[in-house]
Amino acid sequence: MNGAPTVADTRAHLHTVLTDLAGVVDRLDDAARDRPTPCTDFDVATLLEHVVGWLDTFSTGYADPEGRAPRTDLSGYRAPDDAAAAIRASAARLDDALAAGAANRPLVLGEAAMPGEMALSMILWEYQVHGWDLAVATGQPWAPPTEGLEASLVFAPMMLTEDYQGEGKPFAPRVAVADDAPPLERLVALSGRDPRWG
Repeated sequence: MNGAPTVADTRAHLHTVLTDLAGVVDRLDDAARDRPTPCTDFDVATLLEHVVGWLDTFSTGYADPEGRAPRTDLSGYRAPDDAAAAIRASAARLDDALAAGAANRPLVLGEAAMPGEMALSMILWEYQVHGWDLAVATGQPWAPPTEGLEASLVFAPMMLTEDYQGEGKPFAPRVAVADDAPPLERLVALSGRDPRWG
């Protein structure tokens, strides 16, 4: 990649990731819902609720003229029965909002606001990793665009401070992998997952 990714780059990578995520979810069956995932706080069912709920939150926030998301947590949220359709609907809403310049304003969750472009990079990283969580937990392939993974490898360390990563924190400690490991392995390891999980 030459230089920092643009909003258009991140938007394109995220669109691919969310399209692929919907495909993973399409292929889930009821027997998969209780399976553990590399995201140790969640089984497949609860992780699916998490990714659908936050994607709805983020996409609605970007689509709002003031950038205000509808919730600050998922208390009381229930994903629709057709989770794949919900992902596609949120992805389309997000893509339309980004095409209209929504990343140029902050994304607001409650009293907190994050620059829209930074929040978009955070969302790309989150869905690259959670997509991997769901795919490997259910025996499916997961191959996000390499350039997007490389961008997240630059972005994620800025978010993974000592306050957020370590024992008992939102992200498990980093897992050691070879410097020349594939970008997806390096990203999930950076995010506290063992690339050899399962």
